[in-house]
Amino acid sequence: MNTPIPSLVGHQELRVRLGGISRQRVYQITNRADFPRPVAQLAQGRVWLADEVEAWCLARGRP
Repeated sequence: MNTPIPSLVGHQELRVRLGGISRQRVYQITNRADFPRPVAQLAQGRVWLADEVEAWCLARGRP
């Protein structure tokens, strides 16, 4: 049985998805209580499920 691999996003992908915002602004947003919790902490930083980030963006009117 093949288990699908979830899509993940890190800080750089978040910067692009949120309109080219600064690294500091990504840090601020990802530390909000309403932002999805990261699924892992890697040497490169935290990562989130892309679907959860997308749902968060859409719920806040960020197409």
